[in-house]
Amino acid sequence: MAKMTSIKMKRLLEDELKNPDYRVTYKRDDDAVRIEWKDTNEGMTVSLPNLIAKYNDRGREALDEIVEHVNEALKIMNQTQHLKGMEKQIFPVLRSPSFPTETKAKKKLIYKDHTAETRVFYALDLGKSYRLIDEELLEEEGWSKERLDEIASFNIRSLSYQPKADQVAGNDFYFLATQDGYDASRILNEAFLEEMLANAKGELTVAVPHQDALILGDIQNKSGYDILAQMTMKFFADGRIPITSLPFVYENKKLEPVFILAKNRPEKNEE
Repeated sequence: MAKMTSIKMKRLLEDELKNPDYRVTYKRDDDAVRIEWKDTNEGMTVSLPNLIAKYNDRGREALDEIVEHVNEALKIMNQTQHLKGMEKQIFPVLRSPSFPTETKAKKKLIYKDHTAETRVFYALDLGKSYRLIDEELLEEEGWSKERLDEIASFNIRSLSYQPKADQVAGNDFYFLATQDGYDASRILNEAFLEEMLANAKGELTVAVPHQDALILGDIQNKSGYDILAQMTMKFFADGRIPITSLPFVYENKKLEPVFILAKNRPEKNEE
């Protein structure tokens, strides 16, 4: 089979994304293809080396997947969304503090601080994808940030909570990975954390390495912290939308980031 190159992949994408209203350009410096609406310049960028690696691994299926994702994302950018009537589709999402607070179109996103390692943004779930809620959308509806937060918090509590349990070296670990896009967001459900704390034998730790993972650890001995650190780091490295490699200790209704020192109990991160 002939080797797949960036130019060949660009041509394949152009063939698949035939729409007279799209502009498809090759960004040589980034080795990426930019697909955007001609009239608004809104769109998305696809990294060619990443796509080629997936294509070499999975073939045509990988290309079909990205084409569907691009079409869906651009369709959403071209629609007018409303919050009224969509209340059940509003969820909080966790991001790292370095995540941009405004869109490429310079719209300010609504967010609130959570911990030193995490921020809460708000997503309007659109089925196959979602849109982060910005100030303009909130103002159009005449909603306050408090109302948005209240609705999102209620919705996160209504999701399923059935973690998978695993015991490693005398420590209990619980994993939530439903792949619904809101696994990490479940850290915002205080009632769930309180229930886990009430049933913990040792110290309750919580980690949100990326958007699609929530790891709870009932740490009962020193080796538990090392295991937790390795686990969190591995998940963080593998995540599509990484959040933080630092786990937290949950006590007194507070999440304290911890730096885990090898073979030792962690040091709390004193702000």
